[in-house]
Amino acid sequence: MKAKKMIAPIIITILLIIYLSFFIWGWSCINAPFGVKLIGLLIPLFLIGVSMFVLIERIKEIRSGEEDDLSKY
Repeated sequence: MKAKKMIAPIIITILLIIYLSFFIWGWSCINAPFGVKLIGLLIPLFLIGVSMFVLIERIKEIRSGEEDDLSKY
């Protein structure tokens, strides 16, 4: 039962990482000043890190059963 609730967040996170990887690839291939290129690479990397953190937190919530507590309010 809990495994079914984890499928959607995992799939969405994987798709988001693939999407952001294309941005990283695109920024690494363009000719731009180093600062612009660095910012263009760091923003998607930061977003990938945040999405992984959110996925881990969501999996912890699902395993602990906290999502049922939210329905009380």
